[in-house]
Amino acid sequence: MTSLSDETFQVMMDWNPVFASLVGVPGWDDRLEDHSVDGHQGLRARLVDILGRVDESGEDPVARAVIRHQAESIITEIDARLVEHTVSPGLGAPVRNLLEMAPQVDFSQRRHLVPRFLEQAAERLRNTDRRPLRRHAESGAAHVERFLASPKQEWEGDADLRPAFARFREVLLELPGRVDEQAGLCWLPEGEANYAKLVRDYTTTSYTPAELHRLGLDLIAGLREEYAEIGSRVWGTSDVPEIFRRLRTDLLWANENDMLTSAVEAVARAEREAPKWFGRLPEARCEVRLVPENDRETAPLAYYMDAALDGSRPGVYWLNPLGATERSRTLSEVVAFHEAVPGHHLQLTVAAGTDLSNLRKFAFIEAYLEGWGLYTERLADEMGLYSSDEARLGMLGLDAMRAGRLVVDTGLHAFGWSRQQAVDYLRENTVMTEPEINSEIDRYIETPGQALAYMVGRLEIQRVRADAEARTGSRFDVKAFHDLVLENGAVPLSTLGELVTTWSERA
Repeated sequence: MTSLSDETFQVMMDWNPVFASLVGVPGWDDRLEDHSVDGHQGLRARLVDILGRVDESGEDPVARAVIRHQAESIITEIDARLVEHTVSPGLGAPVRNLLEMAPQVDFSQRRHLVPRFLEQAAERLRNTDRRPLRRHAESGAAHVERFLASPKQEWEGDADLRPAFARFREVLLELPGRVDEQAGLCWLPEGEANYAKLVRDYTTTSYTPAELHRLGLDLIAGLREEYAEIGSRVWGTSDVPEIFRRLRTDLLWANENDMLTSAVEAVARAEREAPKWFGRLPEARCEVRLVPENDRETAPLAYYMDAALDGSRPGVYWLNPLGATERSRTLSEVVAFHEAVPGHHLQLTVAAGTDLSNLRKFAFIEAYLEGWGLYTERLADEMGLYSSDEARLGMLGLDAMRAGRLVVDTGLHAFGWSRQQAVDYLRENTVMTEPEINSEIDRYIETPGQALAYMVGRLEIQRVRADAEARTGSRFDVKAFHDLVLENGAVPLSTLGELVTTWSERA
């Protein structure tokens, strides 16, 4: 008899079948996402049915919490109709995801579905009462144009898929689009209600947008004190604007090879130190690779891609060297620790190696997943992994970005900020370069609420650790704490708190 956890996992992979192939779960290699209205409503009905049965399912409390979250979050995304205005190559757009993932998996049984997939995406864009930003439609079209101008790729096989992509590009160019002054969800039908639900799903908390906005402002203010402290050691100045200026101009990469070497060394250093801090460790090392040249214009600056369950493909930390000589080398180590070890590679590979159900191994709970990644940036300092105060300034730089996300994401989607207001805020309060700021802002506009998960999750992991340390005193075992957090897979933050409280009381 199929458990409700397995039934929920089936729906999750029907929602995202290429991910199933990426991690090596069989049964979805001949499928692509169904982005039609009927397809989405069919999935929604299955999830509503699951939610109606979860309390009587016999699943344990943690599994029930994960089932509820996964079902509710997909329902929220369907109801928000994000597919109808998410088109840029930044993060989350259906066609962007297709082009990124196709080379990473076996596409031979699903390539014939690509024209239908593209037509479904186009149909949703043509028949809607909401529109993407004009600039995002243009950048999405440019992304497809670069693909059309590239040599035929292996995943396309003998199929002639390019005409279907060309038709989709024309649809993007014909869209009227929104102006930058109306960038957020609050300018769209049902936008305020949809954003409130997305905030709940991405943070797994009851925080309101106003509370998160204030939290971000307070964190930014506190980080300025840390900048002043470390800046006085590095440059003999505690003037924060001067420290920002130097970080943007003085510590840049000489070339992309130096960037790659630094990342490889940071990951190796973390792997050597990890056994002192973790009882559970991944068997496979994390590979560091440069993003392929054809994808650098649209790929994130860095990201992690899961290993396959059967070991046929390693976990990979992808590093984008685009504009290397204009980017601060202070960020190299902190990004490597976040994406690889002790961050996402360790986190996801440990969970995949447990006896948990597939639902628990692969649940998409951003506050837990990205909260862990951000937690490990500060943990790396505790582990002695940063090679210098310059690298610690990079840690502060990413802290400021994530605190700024709380301000900017809520500003855009709840308070009606223009795109330029968001750009100006990050320019004034972070050390990000102009290309990075613009890329980040476009990402927040297209994936409302996702950027909130990082800092909310980090703060909660830090809180439950501090609470466990207070309860157990000298008996606190940091390795056992980390193993507890990782071996349960992704869970809502309230569930994580309950697990840690039970563990610390027993200890």
